[in-house]
Amino acid sequence: MPAKRPTIALLTDYLCGEYQSEARFGVERAAEAHDVNLVIAFEETRARRGYSLLDARGSIYSFVGAATVDGAVIMSSALTNPLGADGMHEFCRSYAPLPVCSVGVALEGIPSVVVDNALGGEVAVAHVVDDHARQRVAYISGPPGNAEAMLRARAYRRALEARALPYDERLLVVGDFLIDGGRRAMRELLARGVRFDAVIAGNDNMALGAMDTLKAHGIGVPGDVLVCGFDDVAVSRVARPSLTTIRQPIKELGALAVETVLRQLAGERVPECSLLPVELTRRESCGCGYYAALPRASAEAPSRRAPRSIAEQREDLTRALERAVTASAPSLRDWPRELLSALEEELAGQEGRFLRALQDLLDAAGREGVALDQLQGAITLLRARVRRAPAGVAEEDLERLWHTARVLIGHASVRAEGEKRLRLERASIDLSWTGMSFSTSLSMPTLRRTLAAELPRLDLRHVAVSLYDDPQRATLRSLFLMENSREVEPPPASFASSSLAPPGFLSSAERWSVIAMPITFGEAEHFGIALVNSGANEIVYDAVRLQIGSAMKAVMMHREIVRQVEIRERLEQERVRQEGVVAEHIQTTLVPPRLHVEGLELCAAMRPAAEVGGDYYDVIATPEGGWLGIGDVAGHGLAAGLIMLMIQSMVACMARKDPTASPGELISALNRAIHENIRDRLKRDEHATLLLLRYERGGRVTFAGAHDDIVVCRAGTRRCECVASSGVWIGVLPSIDAMTRDAELLLEDGDLLVLYSDGVTEARNAQQEQFGLERLCAAVEASQDAPVDVIRDRLLRDVESWCASPDDDITLLVARHRAPPGAA
Repeated sequence: MPAKRPTIALLTDYLCGEYQSEARFGVERAAEAHDVNLVIAFEETRARRGYSLLDARGSIYSFVGAATVDGAVIMSSALTNPLGADGMHEFCRSYAPLPVCSVGVALEGIPSVVVDNALGGEVAVAHVVDDHARQRVAYISGPPGNAEAMLRARAYRRALEARALPYDERLLVVGDFLIDGGRRAMRELLARGVRFDAVIAGNDNMALGAMDTLKAHGIGVPGDVLVCGFDDVAVSRVARPSLTTIRQPIKELGALAVETVLRQLAGERVPECSLLPVELTRRESCGCGYYAALPRASAEAPSRRAPRSIAEQREDLTRALERAVTASAPSLRDWPRELLSALEEELAGQEGRFLRALQDLLDAAGREGVALDQLQGAITLLRARVRRAPAGVAEEDLERLWHTARVLIGHASVRAEGEKRLRLERASIDLSWTGMSFSTSLSMPTLRRTLAAELPRLDLRHVAVSLYDDPQRATLRSLFLMENSREVEPPPASFASSSLAPPGFLSSAERWSVIAMPITFGEAEHFGIALVNSGANEIVYDAVRLQIGSAMKAVMMHREIVRQVEIRERLEQERVRQEGVVAEHIQTTLVPPRLHVEGLELCAAMRPAAEVGGDYYDVIATPEGGWLGIGDVAGHGLAAGLIMLMIQSMVACMARKDPTASPGELISALNRAIHENIRDRLKRDEHATLLLLRYERGGRVTFAGAHDDIVVCRAGTRRCECVASSGVWIGVLPSIDAMTRDAELLLEDGDLLVLYSDGVTEARNAQQEQFGLERLCAAVEASQDAPVDVIRDRLLRDVESWCASPDDDITLLVARHRAPPGAA
């Protein structure tokens, strides 16, 4: 009987960070190479100061243990920020007797793999001081409780002291390892007014943020200030200018951590701390240039020394190529020798041999996540060392070979980045659609159908979603199971939460790799655990767990509403009263708490009628202006409120996803979803009026939909204009694309825009006369010089005086456009 395949866990805080992504890549590759199963568990903790992984009962980390894994790789460098060194040490100890390995932070008594942070900090200072003669070197440190951050900051001080440079505490600012933290730190440094000519940051993200702020203040990099980071994450190569940095072998850290755990499982003794070297990667931000670190050809004139053959300098060339390209994967271990052999064969007459080998190398390196543009440096090196064509090879043929190789690398680099971007765009688009589907899943059966329909499009084909079955979260019950993209019936019995998934789900004879993530809504509501296959785009996992959590919250809310409805059905009068309470709660709590759009003076009011209807309005600010929406669901009561909730959720989601979208396209997309929900799922026949307006700061308003006329009171003429909407109702037809078009109007400085529901114009007095649009316009014109809140209150008083007991909701939104300063 074959031995059981080991399973190891990777515990981290996040999947999408540059550092976390590279470390995870190294762990995944090593797990694959060693044929071990992998459970990657993550739970966002970075923004939660004071969060305790040990005290958080029911956190995903508390369920990873001997029941599911044989050892654990712990990303201490990522998890330590909210814990501190002592808390991190206690957290790792809590997994005993499982073998563990700490990544990024050396912990006493616990096998750890770390980089030489001290050397990296000293090398960075040495480069800007010794090589570039800078004397005033500022430093942006990481979080105070982070062990790596403290080591790098101490190394900065030691390097200054070794060069007899004074330490000026005004040149030290604290960041948080994030790009925004780097921006804030640089703004703080500039505000101090202290002179500096170089900046070293504790990681690349903060260095990139610092460069953004320097550019915004007109300070050139590297012309005025040199900048150096730490990590060498992927974005540092494509920044402008490209970032000089201390490269730490992040993938190698992850791979070595896996090997350390496996050696412990095999009974071997392992070092308490394995130290990996770092190296300076010189690029443009320090003034060295992108290829500064490449070996150069000898300055000696070619005529004074006969060129050596490749065979004569093979060992030197091999070492130089290894230094020029960072490619540490086992599958790429012999790439320099293979490429040199192919070059020898090419020069010996085997035409095409070198380019085929180069293409094979590009393919293999791409699979291992190597930055392919580094191979341009390898070609530069070979061209410098092979200065003359061998006998029988024309010089122009050799130059053509180098040129073709560069083109090949360039195409491969562009293709790799393009494929990465396409995958990201596809994942983003798919997530937007799944978000819409999850947002309208208001019951467990609907949620299960949504999971079955939507998860495969996100490349999630092996899925177990389980919900806590007791208040202590000690047990789970399966909600949804999918194997190879096919939904299967979940087992009825509950199981221990420490199993993560139902029995049998993780028992495949083939090697597997899964992501374990909590299903939550906010920080307080924990619903369960999702276990899904790895291999999808990394942005999918956190987004889909939040979508499922939000859907669970919606189901819980809907379940509570249904429960209230069942109670109300037994007592008719109580039913009507309670339904009104719930519907009014939905309607009024969705009203935006604060109205703010740059360029508009805004105020609004919603007055529910005795029998609550489905009035809706929303205000969503965007960088270029904002969105205004108003609508009215036909009918009254809870159903109208639920439909209004769907409309508000979808409008908010789509408008925030694409602030510059066409209102008509949003209306059409929303109609398709609302029609399906109302007609097919809810089996009802409600419909709604809806008008969406996209306001631009310059006064342009693009709108679409069907609702009451827009009233515009012109400041120039002091008269009202009524602008008709030309769309159709929402929810009546499955598609309204052909009947929905964008229209525009232009607001001048001081113009008033008034949106209202039919509860205003159709309010009837004792003689059954409607208040009407004409009276509304007259009231607007009479009060147009007043502040918008005064105008709103005047209109409400007029309507209430006309109709003391309105039978429909009254909604008003008044906006005054203020042109930007200097606008014509």
